[in-house]
Amino acid sequence: MILPLTPSENLITRTAMYIAAVNHTALPPMNLHIDNPIPLGRGLGSSGAAVVAGVILADQACRLHMSKEKLLDYCLLIEGHPDNVTASLIGGFCSSYLAVSVEAEHAELHALSKKKLSFDDASVALPIPPAINIGRYVQWPISPSIRAVTIVPQFELSTHLARSVLPQSYPRADVVFNLQRLAVLTSALCTETPSADLIYNAMQDKLHQHYRQHLVPGLPKILSLTPKELPGLLGICVSGAGPTVLALATSNFEAIGKAVQQIWRENVGADGKPIDSEYYVLDFIREGATWECKDV
Repeated sequence: MILPLTPSENLITRTAMYIAAVNHTALPPMNLHIDNPIPLGRGLGSSGAAVVAGVILADQACRLHMSKEKLLDYCLLIEGHPDNVTASLIGGFCSSYLAVSVEAEHAELHALSKKKLSFDDASVALPIPPAINIGRYVQWPISPSIRAVTIVPQFELSTHLARSVLPQSYPRADVVFNLQRLAVLTSALCTETPSADLIYNAMQDKLHQHYRQHLVPGLPKILSLTPKELPGLLGICVSGAGPTVLALATSNFEAIGKAVQQIWRENVGADGKPIDSEYYVLDFIREGATWECKDV
Protein backbone atom coordinates (compact mmCIF):
# COMPACT_ATOMS: atom_id res chain seq x y z
CA MET A 1 0.00 0.00 0.00
CA ILE A 2 1.37 3.41 -1.02
CA LEU A 3 0.40 6.24 1.30
CA PRO A 4 -0.37 9.66 -0.20
CA LEU A 5 2.01 12.43 0.88
CA THR A 6 -0.31 15.27 -0.13
CA PRO A 7 -1.65 16.79 3.12
CA SER A 8 -5.23 16.90 1.83
CA GLU A 9 -5.13 13.18 1.02
CA ASN A 10 -3.01 11.66 3.79
CA LEU A 11 -5.30 10.40 6.58
CA ILE A 12 -3.26 11.88 9.43
CA THR A 13 -2.90 15.36 7.95
CA ARG A 14 -6.42 15.45 6.48
CA THR A 15 -7.78 14.54 9.92
CA ALA A 16 -5.73 17.34 11.49
CA MET A 17 -6.93 19.81 8.84
CA TYR A 18 -10.55 18.87 9.54
CA ILE A 19 -10.13 19.27 13.31
CA ALA A 20 -8.52 22.68 12.82
CA ALA A 21 -11.21 23.87 10.40
CA VAL A 22 -14.16 22.69 12.46
CA ASN A 23 -12.66 24.64 15.39
CA HIS A 24 -12.37 27.78 13.20
CA THR A 25 -8.62 27.82 12.86
CA ALA A 26 -5.91 26.38 10.62
CA LEU A 27 -2.79 24.32 11.10
CA PRO A 28 0.37 26.41 11.41
CA PRO A 29 3.15 25.87 8.83
CA MET A 30 5.13 22.76 9.71
CA ASN A 31 7.42 20.06 8.42
CA LEU A 32 5.90 16.72 9.36
CA HIS A 33 7.80 13.43 9.59
CA ILE A 34 5.66 10.34 10.19
CA ASP A 35 7.25 7.14 11.50
CA ASN A 36 4.49 4.52 11.53
CA PRO A 37 5.53 0.94 12.40
CA ILE A 38 1.98 -0.45 12.08
CA PRO A 39 1.62 -2.64 8.96
CA LEU A 40 -1.10 -1.28 6.69
CA GLY A 41 -4.11 -3.20 5.43
CA ARG A 42 -3.47 -6.09 7.82
CA GLY A 43 -6.25 -5.79 10.41
CA LEU A 44 -4.08 -4.05 13.00
CA GLY A 45 -5.99 -0.79 13.30
CA SER A 46 -3.58 1.38 11.31
CA SER A 47 -6.35 3.72 10.14
CA GLY A 48 -7.64 4.15 13.68
CA ALA A 49 -4.13 4.99 14.90
CA ALA A 50 -3.75 7.50 12.06
CA VAL A 51 -7.02 9.20 13.03
CA VAL A 52 -5.91 9.46 16.66
CA ALA A 53 -2.56 10.91 15.54
CA GLY A 54 -4.28 13.50 13.35
CA VAL A 55 -6.69 14.59 16.08
CA ILE A 56 -3.89 14.99 18.63
CA LEU A 57 -1.70 16.80 16.09
CA ALA A 58 -4.40 19.40 15.50
CA ASP A 59 -5.19 19.72 19.21
CA GLN A 60 -1.56 20.44 20.07
CA ALA A 61 -0.53 22.44 17.00
CA CYS A 62 -3.60 24.69 17.22
CA ARG A 63 -3.62 24.78 21.03
CA LEU A 64 -7.25 23.69 21.26
CA HIS A 65 -6.81 22.16 24.74
CA MET A 66 -9.47 19.51 24.16
CA SER A 67 -10.30 17.01 26.89
CA LYS A 68 -9.67 13.33 26.25
CA GLU A 69 -13.43 12.83 25.97
CA LYS A 70 -13.68 15.45 23.23
CA LEU A 71 -10.66 14.01 21.42
CA LEU A 72 -12.43 10.66 21.47
CA ASP A 73 -15.67 12.21 20.18
CA TYR A 74 -13.88 13.47 17.07
CA CYS A 75 -12.04 10.16 16.60
CA LEU A 76 -15.34 8.31 16.73
CA LEU A 77 -16.97 10.59 14.17
CA ILE A 78 -14.05 10.26 11.74
CA GLU A 79 -13.58 6.49 12.12
CA GLY A 80 -17.28 5.71 12.50
CA HIS A 81 -16.85 3.07 15.22
CA PRO A 82 -14.97 2.74 18.52
CA ASP A 83 -13.15 -0.56 17.99
CA ASN A 84 -9.64 0.75 17.28
CA VAL A 85 -9.59 4.46 18.07
CA THR A 86 -10.61 3.93 21.70
CA ALA A 87 -7.71 1.61 22.48
CA SER A 88 -5.28 3.76 20.46
CA LEU A 89 -6.26 6.90 22.38
CA ILE A 90 -6.92 5.46 25.84
CA GLY A 91 -4.43 2.59 25.83
CA GLY A 92 -4.41 -0.93 27.18
CA PHE A 93 -7.22 -3.48 26.93
CA CYS A 94 -10.46 -1.60 26.23
CA SER A 95 -14.06 -2.47 25.56
CA SER A 96 -16.20 0.30 24.12
CA TYR A 97 -19.44 1.26 22.41
CA LEU A 98 -21.17 4.28 20.90
CA ALA A 99 -23.76 5.86 23.18
CA VAL A 100 -24.91 8.10 20.32
CA SER A 101 -24.85 7.12 16.65
CA VAL A 102 -22.43 9.02 14.41
CA GLU A 103 -23.52 7.21 11.24
CA ALA A 104 -24.90 10.31 9.53
CA GLU A 105 -21.98 12.56 10.47
CA HIS A 106 -19.42 9.91 9.48
CA ALA A 107 -21.08 9.42 6.09
CA GLU A 108 -21.20 13.18 5.53
CA LEU A 109 -17.51 13.61 6.32
CA HIS A 110 -16.60 10.62 4.17
CA ALA A 111 -18.56 12.11 1.26
CA LEU A 112 -16.67 15.41 1.61
CA SER A 113 -13.37 13.53 1.60
CA LYS A 114 -14.30 11.59 -1.54
CA LYS A 115 -15.11 14.86 -3.30
CA LYS A 116 -11.71 16.20 -2.11
CA LEU A 117 -13.33 19.40 -0.92
CA SER A 118 -11.15 21.76 1.08
CA PHE A 119 -11.97 22.01 4.77
CA ASP A 120 -10.81 25.64 4.59
CA ASP A 121 -13.69 26.51 2.25
CA ALA A 122 -16.14 28.52 4.34
CA SER A 123 -19.01 27.39 2.10
CA VAL A 124 -18.48 23.76 3.14
CA ALA A 125 -20.52 22.81 6.22
CA LEU A 126 -18.44 20.43 8.30
CA PRO A 127 -20.10 17.75 10.45
CA ILE A 128 -19.44 17.85 14.19
CA PRO A 129 -20.01 15.23 16.91
CA PRO A 130 -23.78 15.07 17.59
CA ALA A 131 -23.29 15.24 21.36
CA ILE A 132 -20.64 15.46 24.06
CA ASN A 133 -19.04 12.24 25.30
CA ILE A 134 -20.59 10.00 22.66
CA GLY A 135 -18.29 7.08 23.40
CA ARG A 136 -18.31 4.80 26.43
CA TYR A 137 -15.41 2.57 27.37
CA VAL A 138 -13.83 0.50 30.10
CA GLN A 139 -10.07 0.04 30.38
CA TRP A 140 -9.59 -3.42 31.83
CA PRO A 141 -6.63 -4.47 34.03
CA ILE A 142 -5.38 -7.25 31.76
CA SER A 143 -3.08 -9.75 33.41
CA PRO A 144 0.54 -8.53 33.25
CA SER A 145 1.62 -12.05 32.30
CA ILE A 146 -0.18 -11.87 28.93
CA ARG A 147 1.56 -10.69 25.76
CA ALA A 148 0.26 -10.50 22.22
CA VAL A 149 1.93 -12.30 19.34
CA THR A 150 0.87 -10.82 16.02
CA ILE A 151 1.79 -12.79 12.91
CA VAL A 152 1.56 -10.55 9.86
CA PRO A 153 1.49 -12.10 6.37
CA GLN A 154 3.01 -10.26 3.42
CA PHE A 155 -0.29 -9.58 1.70
CA GLU A 156 -3.09 -7.12 2.34
CA LEU A 157 -6.79 -7.79 2.81
CA SER A 158 -9.25 -5.01 2.10
CA THR A 159 -11.57 -4.33 5.03
CA HIS A 160 -14.33 -3.70 2.49
CA LEU A 161 -13.80 -7.17 0.98
CA ALA A 162 -13.58 -8.82 4.39
CA ARG A 163 -16.87 -7.21 5.42
CA SER A 164 -18.59 -8.05 2.14
CA VAL A 165 -18.41 -11.81 2.76
CA LEU A 166 -20.26 -11.58 6.08
CA PRO A 167 -23.98 -12.48 6.12
CA GLN A 168 -26.69 -9.87 6.58
CA SER A 169 -28.20 -11.84 9.48
CA TYR A 170 -27.09 -14.59 11.86
CA PRO A 171 -28.78 -17.53 13.56
CA ARG A 172 -29.73 -16.66 17.11
CA ALA A 173 -27.72 -19.60 18.44
CA ASP A 174 -24.51 -18.24 16.85
CA VAL A 175 -25.03 -14.80 18.38
CA VAL A 176 -25.69 -16.33 21.81
CA PHE A 177 -22.56 -18.50 21.39
CA ASN A 178 -20.36 -15.42 20.92
CA LEU A 179 -22.02 -13.25 23.57
CA GLN A 180 -21.66 -15.95 26.23
CA ARG A 181 -17.97 -16.36 25.48
CA LEU A 182 -17.29 -12.62 25.28
CA ALA A 183 -18.65 -12.13 28.79
CA VAL A 184 -16.32 -14.83 30.11
CA LEU A 185 -13.30 -13.77 28.02
CA THR A 186 -13.22 -10.19 29.30
CA SER A 187 -12.95 -11.30 32.91
CA ALA A 188 -10.71 -14.29 32.19
CA LEU A 189 -8.03 -12.08 30.63
CA CYS A 190 -7.85 -10.04 33.83
CA THR A 191 -7.20 -12.87 36.28
CA GLU A 192 -3.83 -13.07 38.01
CA THR A 193 -3.16 -16.53 36.59
CA PRO A 194 -4.89 -16.75 33.18
CA SER A 195 -6.47 -20.12 32.36
CA ALA A 196 -5.60 -21.44 28.89
CA ASP A 197 -8.60 -23.79 28.93
CA LEU A 198 -11.01 -20.98 29.79
CA ILE A 199 -9.56 -18.37 27.43
CA TYR A 200 -8.98 -20.68 24.46
CA ASN A 201 -12.60 -21.80 24.45
CA ALA A 202 -13.88 -18.29 25.12
CA MET A 203 -12.05 -17.07 21.99
CA GLN A 204 -13.99 -19.43 19.72
CA ASP A 205 -16.16 -17.61 17.20
CA LYS A 206 -19.17 -18.19 14.95
CA LEU A 207 -19.75 -14.67 13.61
CA HIS A 208 -16.89 -13.83 11.27
CA GLN A 209 -13.84 -16.11 11.07
CA HIS A 210 -15.62 -19.01 9.38
CA TYR A 211 -17.00 -16.71 6.67
CA ARG A 212 -13.61 -15.13 6.00
CA GLN A 213 -11.35 -18.17 6.12
CA HIS A 214 -11.29 -18.59 2.32
CA LEU A 215 -9.72 -15.11 2.07
CA VAL A 216 -6.67 -16.13 4.12
CA PRO A 217 -4.86 -19.30 2.96
CA GLY A 218 -4.06 -21.67 5.80
CA LEU A 219 -6.36 -19.92 8.28
CA PRO A 220 -8.39 -22.99 9.35
CA LYS A 221 -5.20 -24.85 10.31
CA ILE A 222 -3.82 -21.79 12.11
CA LEU A 223 -6.98 -21.34 14.16
CA SER A 224 -6.90 -25.03 15.12
CA LEU A 225 -3.57 -24.63 16.97
CA THR A 226 -4.10 -25.43 20.66
CA PRO A 227 -2.41 -24.83 24.03
CA LYS A 228 -1.68 -28.56 24.14
CA GLU A 229 0.45 -28.25 20.98
CA LEU A 230 1.94 -24.92 21.99
CA PRO A 231 2.33 -24.54 25.78
CA GLY A 232 1.88 -20.92 26.83
CA LEU A 233 -0.76 -20.23 24.17
CA LEU A 234 -4.01 -18.89 25.61
CA GLY A 235 -6.01 -18.31 22.46
CA ILE A 236 -5.72 -17.47 18.78
CA CYS A 237 -7.89 -15.51 16.37
CA VAL A 238 -7.97 -13.24 13.34
CA SER A 239 -6.91 -9.69 14.17
CA GLY A 240 -9.64 -7.27 13.10
CA ALA A 241 -10.77 -8.04 9.56
CA GLY A 242 -7.50 -9.91 8.87
CA PRO A 243 -5.28 -11.21 7.48
CA THR A 244 -3.06 -10.84 10.58
CA VAL A 245 -3.36 -13.55 13.23
CA LEU A 246 -3.39 -12.57 16.90
CA ALA A 247 -2.27 -15.03 19.58
CA LEU A 248 -2.46 -14.28 23.30
CA ALA A 249 0.12 -16.10 25.37
CA THR A 250 2.00 -16.17 28.67
CA SER A 251 5.19 -17.85 27.38
CA ASN A 252 6.73 -19.59 24.37
CA PHE A 253 6.03 -16.49 22.27
CA GLU A 254 8.62 -17.10 19.58
CA ALA A 255 7.56 -20.73 19.09
CA ILE A 256 3.95 -19.63 18.65
CA GLY A 257 4.92 -17.04 16.06
CA LYS A 258 7.09 -19.52 14.17
CA ALA A 259 4.35 -22.19 14.20
CA VAL A 260 1.97 -19.83 12.39
CA GLN A 261 4.72 -18.77 10.00
CA GLN A 262 5.36 -22.40 9.10
CA ILE A 263 1.70 -22.97 8.24
CA TRP A 264 1.74 -19.94 5.96
CA ARG A 265 4.92 -21.16 4.28
CA GLU A 266 3.05 -24.36 3.47
CA ASN A 267 0.37 -22.33 1.65
CA VAL A 268 0.63 -20.16 -1.45
CA GLY A 269 -0.62 -16.64 -2.00
CA ALA A 270 -2.16 -15.01 -5.05
CA ASP A 271 1.30 -14.93 -6.68
CA GLY A 272 1.59 -18.71 -6.43
CA LYS A 273 4.50 -18.48 -3.97
CA PRO A 274 4.69 -19.58 -0.31
CA ILE A 275 3.34 -16.89 2.00
CA ASP A 276 6.02 -14.97 3.88
CA SER A 277 5.21 -13.39 7.22
CA GLU A 278 6.72 -11.64 10.22
CA TYR A 279 5.77 -11.95 13.86
CA TYR A 280 5.94 -9.41 16.67
CA VAL A 281 5.76 -10.02 20.41
CA LEU A 282 3.92 -7.05 21.91
CA ASP A 283 3.10 -5.74 25.37
CA PHE A 284 -0.11 -3.99 26.39
CA ILE A 285 0.64 -0.29 26.91
CA ARG A 286 -1.83 1.27 29.33
CA GLU A 287 -1.01 4.96 28.87
CA GLY A 288 -2.46 5.33 25.38
CA ALA A 289 -1.65 8.15 22.98
CA THR A 290 0.78 10.78 24.27
CA TRP A 291 2.25 14.04 23.02
CA GLU A 292 5.86 14.92 23.70
CA CYS A 293 7.41 18.22 22.71
CA LYS A 294 11.18 18.47 22.36
CA ASP A 295 13.40 21.42 21.54
CA VAL A 296 15.49 20.82 18.42
